[in-house]
Amino acid sequence: MGDRIWILAAVLAVATAVGLIWRARTGRVRTTEDHVDVWAELGIEPGNAAVTLVQFSSAFCAPCRATRRILTDVSGQLPEVHHVEVDAESHLDVVRKLDVRSTPTTLLVDRTGAITGRAVGQPRRDDVLAALGPYLSRDV
Repeated sequence: MGDRIWILAAVLAVATAVGLIWRARTGRVRTTEDHVDVWAELGIEPGNAAVTLVQFSSAFCAPCRATRRILTDVSGQLPEVHHVEVDAESHLDVVRKLDVRSTPTTLLVDRTGAITGRAVGQPRRDDVLAALGPYLSRDV
């Protein structure tokens, strides 16, 4: 009986650790150095904005709807920021090229078309604003 309790305790400890790591990483905006020339294929012109938030979504994704609301709100308040939502299922070749593994995934794309950030999962509004800060003019 004593061995079973130790095994159960070990399983619970591992599960808790994995859950905490997953929670800490989900929705965070991370920097990446990827540069992929696929924007024309999606009808996106990165040069038209300081930053374009490219959101990959799928039809039955509840966090995608919440992400859309956050990014639409942010881009509506900041004229230098555009938000474009892409249906991942309709653009599987682009999804593979950009290594989008789940929805929602949001890419921060600068004027040059470089991917300067990536958020997997529903991002927090404050994290999005912090990631956008370096790309915005001071008078906004």
